Amino acid sequence: MNAALPLRAIESPIESPIDERIYVTQPHLAPLEEFIPYLQQIWDSKVLTNGGPFHQQFEAALCKYLGVKHLALFTNGTLALLTALQALRVTGEVITTPYSFVATAHSLVWNGIKPVFVDVDPDTLNLDPAKIEAAITSQTTAIMPVHCYGKPCDVDAIQKIADNYNLKVIYDAAHAFGVQTDTGSVLEHGDLAVLSFHATKVFNTFEGGAIICQDAKTKQRIDHLKNFGFVDETTVVASGINGKMSEINAAFGLLQLQHIDEALARRAQIDAMYRERLRDIPGIRCMQKAGEKVANHSYFPILVGPEFPISRDALYQKFRDHDIYARRYFYPLISDFPIYRGLPSAHRENLPIAHAAAQQVLCLPIFPALTDGMLERIVGLIADC
Repeated sequence: MNAALPLRAIESPIESPIDERIYVTQPHLAPLEEFIPYLQQIWDSKVLTNGGPFHQQFEAALCKYLGVKHLALFTNGTLALLTALQALRVTGEVITTPYSFVATAHSLVWNGIKPVFVDVDPDTLNLDPAKIEAAITSQTTAIMPVHCYGKPCDVDAIQKIADNYNLKVIYDAAHAFGVQTDTGSVLEHGDLAVLSFHATKVFNTFEGGAIICQDAKTKQRIDHLKNFGFVDETTVVASGINGKMSEINAAFGLLQLQHIDEALARRAQIDAMYRERLRDIPGIRCMQKAGEKVANHSYFPILVGPEFPISRDALYQKFRDHDIYARRYFYPLISDFPIYRGLPSAHRENLPIAHAAAQQVLCLPIFPALTDGMLERIVGLIADC
């Protein structure tokens, strides 16, 4: 009886067309036609990598845009983290946060370093400076905080501890592109700061990353390390890696910079609209400012408290049932993964704030192409619980 019907008509449940689905993020891409001239230059020059002209131009343009002195481009943010630790010759133990993407801790383990997890601040979900000192041992050599969601860490308090104990500070600033405090770029703090230009980030080059450093000598060491340790054709001074950004990614980054302000402005509008619509819903808490003078609105996390009619996971599933792909960033905690949970610092009783946040957090979709109608659809599902 159903043989004459299209197969799609008898499927159950019917999947929504992909363009009706709303994901937590969507890459902001410059117009393709504007990228073609860059590609033509690469095809004409036959220079594809190894610090070509677009690579050099992009480094200079980023330094100017971000307000930093020295920057070294990388093929991705994880290789940049790995190299930052090598550049500072970090060993032993490093104090870090359990509330982050796994690359933060993985970069330590790949360098033979023991991560020591410390709890987060309940308001910012960044590494809590008040908990750092108690975790320092004779083996501690550095602190690796994360500017979570692009919200600045308490950089002054962290630096004071680092100075008192002669520790290095490497910021995982994957979320913090363009973020400024009253003193300027948040990327200027610490010994090094590491950016990610992954497709999911506020500013993307498809894949990419960078290390921000304070002096030319450190940048030179980083540049050697990202190119197998080569100084010239016959001289190798370090056991480096291949972390170089290609000319195609660098060229695309130059083009993306021309459109980033427009993208950030739209993100700010979406952030403000969410806050207005969610303001009076009991049990929903929006993250507040953490000292940023210029924010990038890279994520829109909400905390679903016990006053809300349904649990965080039930709301997450409700969204999925309506083709909205919110994400539980960051759940589980890094410290809960099997490869880390055996560490003494990973025990749940040491990280109560991080565990509570991981059980409540839900990042709502935010990206420049998110329409007002999409946002109302998202907020409506929350209000209808």
